[in-house]
Amino acid sequence: MEYMSAREAADKWGISQRRVAVLCSENRIVNATMVGNMWIIPTTAEKPVDARSVRYSKSDNKKVKPFLKWAGGKGQLLYEIEKYYPFADGKITKYAEPFVGGGAVLFDILSKYDLEDVYISDINAELINTYRIIRDDIDELVALLSVMQNEFVTMDTEHRKNYYMAKRERFNDLKVNSNESVNIEKAALMIFLNKTCFNGLFRVNKKGLFNVPMGSYRNPMICDEENLRAVSEKLQNVKIVYGDYRESADFIDSDTFVYFDPPYRPITDTASFTAYTENLFNDEEQIELAGFVDDMHKKGAKIVISNSDPKNSNTEDDFFDNIYSSHKIKRVEATRMINCNSEARGKIKELLISNF
Repeated sequence: MEYMSAREAADKWGISQRRVAVLCSENRIVNATMVGNMWIIPTTAEKPVDARSVRYSKSDNKKVKPFLKWAGGKGQLLYEIEKYYPFADGKITKYAEPFVGGGAVLFDILSKYDLEDVYISDINAELINTYRIIRDDIDELVALLSVMQNEFVTMDTEHRKNYYMAKRERFNDLKVNSNESVNIEKAALMIFLNKTCFNGLFRVNKKGLFNVPMGSYRNPMICDEENLRAVSEKLQNVKIVYGDYRESADFIDSDTFVYFDPPYRPITDTASFTAYTENLFNDEEQIELAGFVDDMHKKGAKIVISNSDPKNSNTEDDFFDNIYSSHKIKRVEATRMINCNSEARGKIKELLISNF
């Protein structure tokens, strides 16, 4: 009989290594064996059904919230997006979010429903690493963040600036030169910088280096342990993928609700902030995404896409009306919360596009 490690089983089944170990210790994986201090599992073993939840049921209503402030986060639009949730009749049992970002919709769904399978992905490697570390190494992460919080909040402004710049330099060094052995530290730095930088932005330059200055927070919550542990619990059965949205194709089927929240198309010539990663998302890529949406629609998936409304600045701009002409387009009011120009924050229209 051939065997695989707990880590290999975790990757195969899209759950955490810790969850695999728990399933082994509960004798829920046939012929799983402890060798030394590690579990080995038959390669033919199948992922056990999660006995912690009832299929398609409402969750335990334990609320979790995004652990990062994220430009373009959908917290303010949840009341509109949740109107599309198709889980009530029990026919949709899976959820996919291929541009997960801060995960406002993800955590809202995880707080409300126990689904059979959940898939998230993003091309921001540091973001995905942080999701994985919260899922798999929460104790070590909380310990590091607690130290950073205790050190940072007791400092005066000048010492805070020096501390912040040192952490930013360390993060960029790990971002460029690191290996998996420092992933926990890198995740802790990601959260620290997000909680202490200007406006909670994640922005990189053309070299891929994080370049946001320190913000002016009196007492930032760097280690929100209660929420981080709740998030870790909710992520245990979530498949977390670093990669392009196209990789979700194998996961998506007629049982899946998919929410696409790509980098927004700029609505003015100067509103071109898309540098959450070194990669940009231009009109050609928006058109390619629309084609991918059509392909997933043919599979029978329920789909919602959000984006900016170009008609905010040009009433004759029908870009999204044209590329999503076969779908339903709803214009909803939103508020820009993150903008370096305070006068540019305010009410605008955004698009919610659906195939149902």
